[in-house]
Amino acid sequence: MTKPNLRARNDRLTQILRLIGWTLVAALLITPAIAMRFTDEVQWTASDFVFAAVILIGAGGIAELAVRASGDWSYRLGSGLAVLAVVLLIWINGAVGIIGSEDHPANLLYLAVVAAAFIGGVASRFRPEGLSLAMVCAAVLQLLIGACAVLRGWGEGSENWPRPVIVLSVLFALIWLAAAGLFRRSARV
Repeated sequence: MTKPNLRARNDRLTQILRLIGWTLVAALLITPAIAMRFTDEVQWTASDFVFAAVILIGAGGIAELAVRASGDWSYRLGSGLAVLAVVLLIWINGAVGIIGSEDHPANLLYLAVVAAAFIGGVASRFRPEGLSLAMVCAAVLQLLIGACAVLRGWGEGSENWPRPVIVLSVLFALIWLAAAGLFRRSARV
């Protein structure tokens, strides 16, 4: 396949993925509003919708910047995983919490993971080598917070303690490390 054909296919795929992404954001924002009309199980306030909109639209905007920053699919996928990790980490903490309930103050420590990824990205000027290192730092910090929570008994007495902290710490660390691997691969290209 010639380079112009490959580029056209790449551009078309990017457009399709953008459309899917923004449609997903809209669907995630509309679904609770629809569900509230049919069941009392879903009770979102205006602030819940604002929170969700800021998180999801912000994530979409960052994904758009990543697409423009590099045409390399490893870089784009790494960015997507990093954005997914941030969104899920904030969303889970805001909804139910990882350490105990959403009101447990130790959950605020997870903002340091988000900050480490973001500050590392800015410090590296969003170059893949630096982003790879920032993602590894985020993974290590994620695991350290989880380990401290378990060892210190933060959230003890909550349902299934300490399984959610352990499982989610490992799961998030794997997402961060997968993003790091993709950025490292992008740096080699």
